[in-house]
Amino acid sequence: MQYIAAAIVAAFAALAASYGNGQVISKTLEGIARQPEASGSLRSTMFIGVGMIEAVPIMAIVIAFMLLQK
Repeated sequence: MQYIAAAIVAAFAALAASYGNGQVISKTLEGIARQPEASGSLRSTMFIGVGMIEAVPIMAIVIAFMLLQK
């Protein structure tokens, strides 16, 4: 049962991170299309946001591994 719980945690974390990254990137591209002169600042902000979003599934995987150790 622990293996199923860990797999569900990993799957939902990956799904949520991919959805979040897609939203961030699409909105950044919309912003660049509307204001091309702001592309540098938008791009750097996007990379920070994507990095923060990617931290969540990494923590979820760590929690899943912790569940497997018990």
